Amino acid sequence: YEPVFFSYPRVEAIGRLVELVKKGAPEYDITTSDGIGHRVWLVKDGEMNDTITRIFEEQVPKLYVADGHHRTAAGAFTGQELVKARKGTLNDGKPGNYFLAVLFPDDQLEILDYNRVVKDLNGFSEKEFLERLSENFIVEQKNAQFRPGAIHTFGMYLGQKWYRLTAKPGTYDDSPTGQLDVTILTQKVLEPLLSITDVRTDKRIDFVGGIRGLEELERRVNSGEMKVAFALHPVSMHQIITIADAGLTMPPKVTWFEPKLASGLFVYSLDDN
Repeated sequence: YEPVFFSYPRVEAIGRLVELVKKGAPEYDITTSDGIGHRVWLVKDGEMNDTITRIFEEQVPKLYVADGHHRTAAGAFTGQELVKARKGTLNDGKPGNYFLAVLFPDDQLEILDYNRVVKDLNGFSEKEFLERLSENFIVEQKNAQFRPGAIHTFGMYLGQKWYRLTAKPGTYDDSPTGQLDVTILTQKVLEPLLSITDVRTDKRIDFVGGIRGLEELERRVNSGEMKVAFALHPVSMHQIITIADAGLTMPPKVTWFEPKLASGLFVYSLDDN
């Protein structure tokens, strides 16, 4: 499976070593079909590997899962099953005790918006839908594309028009997850108005990564495939860390991280033989 995507607060000593390695020629330098370049350097010096490992142990007490929560759980489950099958332990050094991961310092990540498109208005006319939205949002029509520039504001594309939606005070709580824009959208629009209770399984909703731009939201709606699109403000790394440190779980389909590794660029075998 794809590597689990972890992040950690930047450590200067690790950054300096990485930059030192990058002064050499990359082991791989490829461009994928989507035009994205990928360069890979190998740390072949054993002493440097040991130093990097030691710094992580001493200065990085936590890793934060940016993408791959289900893969992490699957990797843990697979490891436990392999241990049972061979009657071993999770500390016996076998390949199945580990899973593939990639680690990025937080200052080298870009968190983009992760937007929503919905097939229909659940029986509402456009006028009725706008009226219902005004119960919890200040609704303003815009003359051009609208990309939210702050939390608790949303862009909406409906009927070939862009709207700015601003959540009214009192429509969200102050908990780490309650303040998330995706929570507000879910609790005030998707569930009560559009009857979408599980975004992971409902076929009426789809998701568009921010890297594809607002034009993709317009295209999906203008084509007739979808009826309405919602553009969200990206969550911050601070929000992600706050929620994780509180022992809470991020809602699904909230973050779109860049860079993304090309599929198949790295492969890890779980075969103990």
